[in-house]
Amino acid sequence: MDISFAAFLQGIVSSPVLLITVVLTLGVIFVNGWTDAPNAIATCVTTRCMRVRSAIWMSALFNFLGVFVMTQINSSVASTISNMVDFGGNTREALIALCAALFSIVVYSVGASYFGIPTSESHSLIAGLTGAAIAIQNGIGGVNMNEWAKVLYGLVLSLLFGFITGWVVCKLVSVICSRMDRRKTNRFFKGAQIFGAAAMSFMHGAQDGQKFIGVLFLGLAFSNGQDNVSGFSIPVWLMLLCSIIMAAGTSVGGEKIIKSVGMDMVKLEKYQGFSADLAAAFCLLYSSLLGIPVSTTHTKTSAIMGVGAVRRLSAINLGVVKDMMLTWIFTFPGCGLISFLMAKLFITIF
Repeated sequence: MDISFAAFLQGIVSSPVLLITVVLTLGVIFVNGWTDAPNAIATCVTTRCMRVRSAIWMSALFNFLGVFVMTQINSSVASTISNMVDFGGNTREALIALCAALFSIVVYSVGASYFGIPTSESHSLIAGLTGAAIAIQNGIGGVNMNEWAKVLYGLVLSLLFGFITGWVVCKLVSVICSRMDRRKTNRFFKGAQIFGAAAMSFMHGAQDGQKFIGVLFLGLAFSNGQDNVSGFSIPVWLMLLCSIIMAAGTSVGGEKIIKSVGMDMVKLEKYQGFSADLAAAFCLLYSSLLGIPVSTTHTKTSAIMGVGAVRRLSAINLGVVKDMMLTWIFTFPGCGLISFLMAKLFITIF
C-alpha cells in the first residue's frame, strides 16, 4: 500500500468518496479542537492564571505537539480505533460505510444539539464506526469485541478514575501546603497551573487526535484496496495534517466552554485548578499508553468534581453528572443506529 502524501493527494482527486471522508474527518477534528480543547485550559483561565487569548494559543500549540509527538511514541489509541471494527473484504463498500459513519456523527450532533442532548465526539465516533460495521457485515461479526471492550474500560476510567485521581491529588496538595504562606503558594500555583494546562492540552491532542488519525488511516487503506491497516505504520504527514487542523480549531476559541467548565461546575482556587489539570492529564496519559480511547471532556470534568469533593460533596454540580450519563445513554445507541441506516443507504445509492 502506497501511503505517501503524493498518493494521498492523487487518491482524493480520483475518489470522490475518499474526498468526502477526508473532508468530514478533518471537519470533525477542527470542531473537536474548537469545542473540546478549551476544556484543557478552562481552569487556568477562570482562576486568572492566564488571559483567554494567550491560553488558547498555548493550547493550540500543545494540542499540535500532543497529536504529533504522542502518535510517534505510542499510537495504540489510533490502533484501537482502526482495529475496533471490520468492514469486510470489499474495500469500496468499506470506504462508503466509513463515509456514512462520519456523516452520521454530523447528523447526530446537530440533532442532539437541537433537542438539548449532551454529546461526546469521541463516543459519537466509536458509535458511528460500530453502526456502520454492523450494517456492512449484517451482524455483530463486524465488531472486534476485544478492542471494543476498551471503550467500556474508558467509560470507567473517565468517570471513576478521573474523580478519584482528582480527589487524591487535591488532598495531597492541601495537606502539603496547609502550613505554608498562602501568598507564596498562590504565586507558585499560578505558574504550576499554566504547566498543568499545557499538559492537559498535550494529552487532549494525544487522545482525540489519535482517534481521528485512526479513521483517516482506515480510509487511506480502503482507497488503496487494503481491508485493514495491520502491519502499516502511520505516516508522519498524516500526524502533521491532523495536528495542524486540531490546532487551527483550538485557535478559533471557546470562551463559552471555558466559562461552563471552569466556573459553572465548581468554583476553583489556583491550587485546585492545578490539581484538576494534573489529575486529568495523568488519567489521559495512562489511558493513551494502554490504548484505551476515553472522552477528554469527561475525564477533565470528573477530575474537577473530585477536586470539589475534597472541600465538600455539595460543591459538585450534579447536573454535570446527569449530562455525562445522558451522553452515554443516548450517544451509543442513537449515533450507532443513524450510522447503521446511513451505511445501508449509502451502499445502496453508491
